[in-house]
Amino acid sequence: MATVNDLLLDAETDHAVNLQQYSAGVVRRIIAILNRSDAQIASALIQALGHVDATSFTVERLEVLLGSVRALNAEAYAAIGRELPQEMRTLAAYEANYQLDLFQATIPQAVQARFPIRAISVEQAYAAALSRPFQGRLLQSWAGAIEPTRMQQIRNTVRDGFLQGKTTGQIIQAVRGTRAKGYSDGILNRGRIEVEAVVRTAVSHTAAAAREEFYQANTDVIASLKWVSTLDTRTSEMCRIRDGKQYSTDHKPVGHSVPWLQGPGRLHWRCRSSSAPITKSFRELGIDIDELAPTERASMDGQVPAEMSYGDWLQKQSAKRQDEVVGPTRGALMRQGKMPFDSFYTARGEWIDLDTLRARDAVAFKRAGL
Repeated sequence: MATVNDLLLDAETDHAVNLQQYSAGVVRRIIAILNRSDAQIASALIQALGHVDATSFTVERLEVLLGSVRALNAEAYAAIGRELPQEMRTLAAYEANYQLDLFQATIPQAVQARFPIRAISVEQAYAAALSRPFQGRLLQSWAGAIEPTRMQQIRNTVRDGFLQGKTTGQIIQAVRGTRAKGYSDGILNRGRIEVEAVVRTAVSHTAAAAREEFYQANTDVIASLKWVSTLDTRTSEMCRIRDGKQYSTDHKPVGHSVPWLQGPGRLHWRCRSSSAPITKSFRELGIDIDELAPTERASMDGQVPAEMSYGDWLQKQSAKRQDEVVGPTRGALMRQGKMPFDSFYTARGEWIDLDTLRARDAVAFKRAGL
C-alpha cells in the first residue's frame, strides 16, 4: 500500500512535468509579442537607414535615426511587462488551489479532523511570487531589465554594418534574420532567447513561491521537504546533487550540508526542479494509531519515500502519459527498449494552456485514486 508521502511525491512529480509543458505555452504567448514587433522594427529601420549613408554616418546621427526603433522596442517590452505578471497571477491562484486539493485528497480524514488543511489566498500566493526575487530581480522588473539589451544589440549591429560597408539590405537581414531560417539567424532572435529563459524561470518561480507559501501554512502536518529534480541529460549539476535531499520547512539541510540557496525552480535559469512535502507520522501528530482502521495505520508513517529518479517515474506511467511527455516516437522506442529514457529531453515544448494543465492534474489525481 502506498503511503501518503509516496502519493504526494508521485503527484508532485507528475505536476512538475505538466508545469514545464505549460511553461512552453506561456513562452509562445509572450514571444508572440516580440514577433509582432519584428516586422515593424524592420520597417522602421529601412526608413531610418534610407536617410544615412557611409559618408554622412556618425554615431550621434544614428542615435537620432533609431528613435522610432527604440520606441517600438520599448513598447514591445512594456507589453511583456504587463502580460507576464498577469499570467503569473493566474498560475499562482491555480497552484495554491492545486496544493489544497492534493492535500485534502491525500491526508487521512483522521488527521484533517484534528489538523484541517489551511488554504492560502490568491493574493497571498501571488504576493509571495512578487516579493521574492529570482536570478537577482523581482518578477515585475525583468521585462524592463532586458529591454535595453535588445536595443543595444540592434544599435551595435547597425553601427558595425555601416562601418563594414554593408548595404541597407544586409544590415536589415543581420538584424531581423532570414525568412528561410525562421528569422532565427538575426540579432532580434537573441531577445527571444532571453525572454524564453525569463518566462520559463518565472513559471517555476511562481509555482514554487505558491507551493512554499502553502507548505508554511500547513507545518502542523508537514515535517520536512524533499528536493525533486528532473534527472535527464539536461539536468544541471546543481540540481543533480540536491535531488532527493531533505530540508526542513524553513529550508535548512537535514542529514547533509548542501544548501537550499534559492530553492527548486529558481536555483538557476530554466530550473525544472520542484519539491515534495514529507508529512509527520500519526505518532508525531499525537494520534493514537490504535484508534485507526488497519488500512490507515501505515498511511502516515513519516518515512521519506524511496529514491525515485525521473526515469523511475516515467517508466511507471501509462503509454499515453509517456507519449505526452517525450512524444510518441520516443515513447515507443523507450517501451521497446531501443532507447533509454536519459537520452530524451523531458518535454517536447508542447503547447498546453492552464485548462489543459488543470485537466491533466485531474487525470493524475484519478489515476492515483485520490
